[in-house]
Amino acid sequence: MKTRGRILSFLLLLVIFGATIGTTANPILKTVKLGLDLQGGFEVLYQVKPLKKDGPEITESDVKDTADALTNRVDALGVSEPNIQVESGNRIRVQLAGVENQESARELLSTQANLTFRDVNDRLLLDGTDLKEGKAKADFDDKGYPIVTLEMKEADKFGEITTEVSQMAPNNQLVIWLDFEEGVDSFAAEVLKPDPKFVSAPNVQYPIHSSTVQISGSFTVEETKQLKGILNAGALPVHLEEVYSTSVGAQFGEQALNKTVNAGIIGIALIFVFMLLYYRLPGLIAVVTLSVYIFLVVLVFTLINGVLTLPGIAALMLGVGMAVDANILMYERIREELRVGKSVKTSFVAGAKSSFTAILDANITTLLAAVVLFIFGTSSVKGFALILIISILVSFLTAVWGSRLLLGLLVNSGLLDGKTGWFGISKSKVHPIEDEIETLELTTKFDRLDFVGTRKRFYTISAVLLITGVVVLGIFKLNLGIDFSSGTRVEILADHPVASEDITKYLEEIGHPSDDIVISGDTGNMGVIRYKNDFKQGEVNKFKSDIAKEYGVDPNISTVSPTVGKELAKNAISALLYAMLGIIIYVAFRFEWRMGVATIIGLLHDVFFMVAIFSILRLEVDITFIAAVLTIVGYSINDTIVTFDRIRENINHRGRIDNVAELADIVNKSLRQTLGRSVNTVLTVVFVVVALMLLGAESIQTFSIALLIGLIAGTYSSIFISAQIWFDLKKREINKKGAIKVDETKKQWGSDEPVV
Repeated sequence: MKTRGRILSFLLLLVIFGATIGTTANPILKTVKLGLDLQGGFEVLYQVKPLKKDGPEITESDVKDTADALTNRVDALGVSEPNIQVESGNRIRVQLAGVENQESARELLSTQANLTFRDVNDRLLLDGTDLKEGKAKADFDDKGYPIVTLEMKEADKFGEITTEVSQMAPNNQLVIWLDFEEGVDSFAAEVLKPDPKFVSAPNVQYPIHSSTVQISGSFTVEETKQLKGILNAGALPVHLEEVYSTSVGAQFGEQALNKTVNAGIIGIALIFVFMLLYYRLPGLIAVVTLSVYIFLVVLVFTLINGVLTLPGIAALMLGVGMAVDANILMYERIREELRVGKSVKTSFVAGAKSSFTAILDANITTLLAAVVLFIFGTSSVKGFALILIISILVSFLTAVWGSRLLLGLLVNSGLLDGKTGWFGISKSKVHPIEDEIETLELTTKFDRLDFVGTRKRFYTISAVLLITGVVVLGIFKLNLGIDFSSGTRVEILADHPVASEDITKYLEEIGHPSDDIVISGDTGNMGVIRYKNDFKQGEVNKFKSDIAKEYGVDPNISTVSPTVGKELAKNAISALLYAMLGIIIYVAFRFEWRMGVATIIGLLHDVFFMVAIFSILRLEVDITFIAAVLTIVGYSINDTIVTFDRIRENINHRGRIDNVAELADIVNKSLRQTLGRSVNTVLTVVFVVVALMLLGAESIQTFSIALLIGLIAGTYSSIFISAQIWFDLKKREINKKGAIKVDETKKQWGSDEPVV
């Protein structure tokens, strides 16, 4: 009865999981908020400055009041889910996703909205303080033309002003200005322009003794609504300067979303197939728990009202690889127990227990890197880090607890007794229990490899590569993107292949020549243009309009000021340093200081290797590159910790280390025992990364390339660098002290050694 009950419980859980995901997945996906890089829109970082150079210093209250005024203006636009945040340094970040008319929205936000009434000689007659607050309305006049109506506080005062202006014929015009600049603007100059800066300049034929004022002109209905909105929101008490902005066309966003999601589906499908073929029944359990993992990550993300971005989707896909790693660690341990002849039940208990320490340490170190990335990252990178954090926590729940629960039900039912083939282990590889072979004595496919004996060869290879990288880096430098070098980056999308010569010619015609144009896209239908100077708001708006007329699609335009570029570079370096420091401290605490030193050398090796390759290949280094580096730091540490965990276990099993030869044997054996797991783990992540690199959106291809390079470097360093450096450091201790007993080792390392 117990056997049947456990099998039924297993099947019932599968039905519950399937039904829950099947019935709620679509509704949950529909509630996911998409970032502006997935649906179009713009992001602007404003520096709040005084209205006048000699004006009072900006206070926190000024910044908050300005943010409130911007919020009111956004509400007038009718934008759903706007994101307006006050940041340190008197800055305000505004993110508006899904805005159709980005140009007018940006103008509405940054317009000071100081309304004044003047005569033709620019003499101030009335200003915003003479109006009733919040009484502006969008309306129509008797002929059906759009107008804006205002209410004056004192009708008599308006009567006096209109009386005076009506007597100034033929120059009896009441000029209505928005943000008139003393000494810069003048009616005499603006009236000669086809698109004057003033809002309206009606003739006043007779005095108007009314509290209602009509502003008329060549307005559209939309323009009157926006004018009403900014007037009701109130004038900004400060000047807003754009220091960073990103503008994404709607078609770019839709295309990026579709391509990246499809790439992710293919990558995850390859992981599922691999797990099923290699691990058989446990692989099926992994597929189930990974499906639950993806569902829970998306659910949690929507519950905390997160905004999904392109890097966020990449983080979700990468999280699948991390969740697989926990499964692989446990399954490899179970397979080892099965090979020494233990029963399925005993193997399951021992394998789950002995793998827990490595899983815990690996997840905590990756979590440290993700937290640092969230603290120091920009908006899109924060989204990546947030999903990575959620992924780590959820994967620990599904891959550890969920996998144990489901596999435990089948194991304890007795259904799998004696069926090692269901775990991917053939009968020929299972030793009789009476041979009393222990798991640490098992042979592996890699027993011929002498990692320690050939370590100097790999030291030399790494040294040559890194020295070459230093030389190349010194000569060619890094190809810094605008995130770090400042400037403007433009992406043009066309419905046909484009040539750089044609783009060059057109850019010269519209007054924005560039000698840095790269053609990309699946069919050569995208042009990427770079400028060293950062465009101002007016330049961005005009450029977008010109490109849209020529190619039919709004371009993507990102611009970064020199000040913000320097800050991003500084924050990126700080993020790397803090992440490494935190990981070193953790590893030294959990293991020993020599392993901490070996770990940091391996990390520096990986980071510099990535930088050198990017310099050699002339790939652009932007803020997502830093996200990739920190992600790889987590992966590399993950691999290294699994190796060190096995080294510690082998030393405890042996009892003491008498000489250097025994130490070398322990390191070699540990690397051979964990190499299969390392290869399988990196392979599953590579599936996703390659899919994103080949099939994902162009904007995350550099990110994907960085991840691929880092994965290879990280796996290499954990096997051939970090473990070997620890061996050399430990060898010195043996040469100095002689034999090392287990008790001494336990004092240096933690108290959580797996029970053997």
